[in-house]
Amino acid sequence: MSTKSLLCIQEREIFHTIIFKQFYFMKFKFAIALAISFCSTALVFSQTAPTTTPTTKPNEVNARMENQNDRIQQGVKSGELTKKEAHTVRTQEKAIRTQVKAERATNGGKLTAGEKRQVNKELNGESKKIYRKKHNAAERH
Repeated sequence: MSTKSLLCIQEREIFHTIIFKQFYFMKFKFAIALAISFCSTALVFSQTAPTTTPTTKPNEVNARMENQNDRIQQGVKSGELTKKEAHTVRTQEKAIRTQVKAERATNGGKLTAGEKRQVNKELNGESKKIYRKKHNAAERH
């Protein structure tokens, strides 16, 4: 073999080695980029997904009842509600509170979705009653 052909063979081998390394380095970079994107996507979804799926937020109903009680107290203080009107509304609120307490005791401290809907429906009705009583023309004492 001539030295010229030997050089050509060596140059081809070097060329193929370089191309081979570049090819696998590109595959390696692609695999790293793919792994990073997969991990970041998984991280984003793990942060947005709820860790637990409770049927009800524990203090949502309590907060509504507390808010309505504050509205009743404010109505009595400002003279928008008579004592009789306040007593009527508070009696209904107490009945709802007793109902919620019993339902929570039955279900391990939580309300089911149906119970929550029912309680919210009753609280909506009470809220409307408070509004109507605060804005009616009843004689204030």
